[in-house]
Amino acid sequence: MNAMMRRAVIGTAAVSMALSMAACGSAGGDKKADKPTAGSTTSKNIGLLLPENSSSIRYESFDKPLFTAKVSALCSDCKVLYNNAQGNTATQKQQFDALISQGVKVIVLDPQDANATKSWVEEAAKKGVKVVAYDRFAAGPVAAYVSFDNEKVGELQGQALVDALGDKAKDANVVMINGAETDPNAGLFKKGAHSVLDSKVKKVVYEQSGEWDPKTAGQKMGAAITQLGKKGFQAVYSANDGMAAAIITALKGAGIKDVPVGGQDAASDAIQRILSGDQAYTIYKAYKPEAEAAAEIAVNLLQGKDVKSVATDTADSDTAKGVPSMLLPAKVVTKDNVKDTVIADGLYKVSDICTAAYAKACADAGIS
Repeated sequence: MNAMMRRAVIGTAAVSMALSMAACGSAGGDKKADKPTAGSTTSKNIGLLLPENSSSIRYESFDKPLFTAKVSALCSDCKVLYNNAQGNTATQKQQFDALISQGVKVIVLDPQDANATKSWVEEAAKKGVKVVAYDRFAAGPVAAYVSFDNEKVGELQGQALVDALGDKAKDANVVMINGAETDPNAGLFKKGAHSVLDSKVKKVVYEQSGEWDPKTAGQKMGAAITQLGKKGFQAVYSANDGMAAAIITALKGAGIKDVPVGGQDAASDAIQRILSGDQAYTIYKAYKPEAEAAAEIAVNLLQGKDVKSVATDTADSDTAKGVPSMLLPAKVVTKDNVKDTVIADGLYKVSDICTAAYAKACADAGIS
């Protein structure tokens, strides 16, 4: 599929308007959100449900405020009713049902467990509620899908690990710590990474799911060290930065040095680890165009407009074919291009990255 991206620079996001549904407030909802009043109108409300906030900071720091700001710019009297599942599928189901019960007609859903959503989306469709799959392809008859070309992301990860190994790649054994098996994106990352690694390294000698959980990833890395020995592998593929942090800690704890570890999400601490030499690379996915495309599609659906002016591509899931989609490209970030990517695009300010502990590393990379 051809990836498409509207060039944008991260700006200051407007203050997010959020709502914690009474039906799920005790099950992990956003405790800071305002509760609805009985009988309140919901005709201009758009639901936003994000999956977790433990393994990646992106959802709370970028996706939520960027999405909310764009909705506000497009529809001044619209509200975003937001909740985060905090890694719990049952919680997200309660949040989803609560939005429908309050009359919300458009829900932007990043599923905690994409396979679990088929019946949710089907029931929503029967009630005239349109669901936009965000970042992950939710199962069921979704109205649109906004994400990245995720198989290509995996290819970028695999090639970046090969590049980090350099001349040692052809003789290298690799450990792979993948994302959660309930996440269709994790499968695409894995597929893309294997398409590169299987022909360019000696062998993938250990492969497990880290479940998008840093603690689990650290445990799996410990098991790999025990099984393979300290010299039994030469590189580690980590599906995201949160798990990469735990993997790097496990490697250091075992006294293992000079083993490149990659990640994904361009988390600020990952950028710092890249500058200090602890992490080889990350994958930068520009959240602003993704969040803004989802917001524009959601407002169009709410207003009865065609979404194909934004969702100019199509994509297939296991349960839906030809879904109008916006698929965005991604970039590899290494020490050599931190300045020209996440800083140039305004994802982070220099002061966010170049704290006292990383001042020398920033200077060495030409960042000031």
